[in-house]
Amino acid sequence: MRLLVLAVAAAALCACGLVYKLPTRQGNVIEQKQLDKLQVGMTRDQVRFLLGTPIAATPLHENRWDYAGYYKNPRGKVYNRLVSLYFEGDALARMEGIKLAAGDASLASPDLETLEDQERKDKTEDERAAEDKDSGIVIQPK
Repeated sequence: MRLLVLAVAAAALCACGLVYKLPTRQGNVIEQKQLDKLQVGMTRDQVRFLLGTPIAATPLHENRWDYAGYYKNPRGKVYNRLVSLYFEGDALARMEGIKLAAGDASLASPDLETLEDQERKDKTEDERAAEDKDSGIVIQPK
């Protein structure tokens, strides 16, 4: 009897989908705050320091760097982004894919660091709200 109950419980737990799936990152996953720091006129070294090595920089198009990113979160939502940077000599001349499209708010999701900071702030505010407000100072009216 115990074996039957255990088997039914195991089957029920397996059907619940309790398996955690890792997020999938491929290519250059670039945050919007990194792209906001890009400026026309930056050198190739400055751009490489800020964004990392481009995923597509070929000798045939040495004046164009492409940063392609793919991210799939554990719930299955997929985000894609392609950023193309064009250079004239050693200076950044033109950028494509830097700003989000007007209706594409799905890519505006905050990064992990921003979420952790916000959670920390919320926790601090909750702790302060729970504290006793009595300071022990009594102000007498005149």
